[in-house]
Amino acid sequence: MTQDSAFRAAITEGLSGPAQALVLCEHASAEIPEEFKSLGLPPEARLSHVAWDPGALTLARDMAGALHAPLVFGGVSRLLYDCNRPPEAAGAMPEKSEIHDIPGNRALSAAAREDRVARIYRPFCAAVDRAIEAARPAALITVHSFTPIYYGKPRAVEIGVLHDTDSRLADALLNELSGSSYQVERNQPYGPADGVTHSLKQHAMTRGLANVMLEVRNDLLADPDKAADIAALLSRALIVALAEIGAAKGAA
Repeated sequence: MTQDSAFRAAITEGLSGPAQALVLCEHASAEIPEEFKSLGLPPEARLSHVAWDPGALTLARDMAGALHAPLVFGGVSRLLYDCNRPPEAAGAMPEKSEIHDIPGNRALSAAAREDRVARIYRPFCAAVDRAIEAARPAALITVHSFTPIYYGKPRAVEIGVLHDTDSRLADALLNELSGSSYQVERNQPYGPADGVTHSLKQHAMTRGLANVMLEVRNDLLADPDKAADIAALLSRALIVALAEIGAAKGAA
């Protein structure tokens, strides 16, 4: 395991040589270092889905293991900096997330914003760059979770398969998942118009790598049996999908 930055902005696991894919989990942690004074948030908000993606890191680790792929994940809360957003995006350091105001992000100075970019976003991107250089993957997979209730409204979708303009891997994966017992949807509960495909564009599409973003409803991941079932389902489907698009290890 390697770490990047003084407060673990990015952590890399399983990087030992060439691999068919690289797995990312940008919102793996709810950690807010003491210097940021909890961003002024009460405990329930600091541990809620607005601060991180509950269950996503365990899912990402299980999938990385099944794919024999390295994993790069974020070590601090996305409220400090959302590594799936570019520095100029309002959502990179949000003043409000769903129903929660984020006092510690209110009216940040240009210097304060640049400090977070330099200490969180750039080290995360550098870790991804190093992993891609070492693993030489044919595909990049990002793993997220989402809340079953959003602005008071329930979400029926259980697994989202997201993509931007490069849909090769998403198309093959959706085909493999078409007969599953879960409600699987394309570009739900978010899509490119919501600004959620930054990592795909920044790290994969600029390099011509096949790519997909996975969103799993976090109440399913809170159940160990369902979480294990979903990890196995997605891993099996990805292995087939990668082979179908010629991104499997050893493919020409």
